[in-house]
Amino acid sequence: MTDGISKIGRSAVEMNSSADKLKNKEANEAKAEKPAAASYAPANDEVILSKTAETALAAGDFDEAKVAEIKQAIAEGNYPLDERRIAESFVAIEAMLGGK
Repeated sequence: MTDGISKIGRSAVEMNSSADKLKNKEANEAKAEKPAAASYAPANDEVILSKTAETALAAGDFDEAKVAEIKQAIAEGNYPLDERRIAESFVAIEAMLGGK
């Protein structure tokens, strides 16, 4: 019997069984290569802070009045900006990032 479109007989259009065998073989090898999930308990890591670090974290205080003053100055447009210092900071950041 001949296919009406390709004019090829059915015997010529059989599936390539060797290709299927190769595909199945590769799939089985991939399954075999995967390591079995290890069932173990992760180690507990521990961080020990110095007394200075503990004090700094516990305190966490800041000058609320100073922060309010800076916020107000920014809102009013009166906060002094040093353009040169800002530019130098950007240059330093660029250098740290590997820029030229």
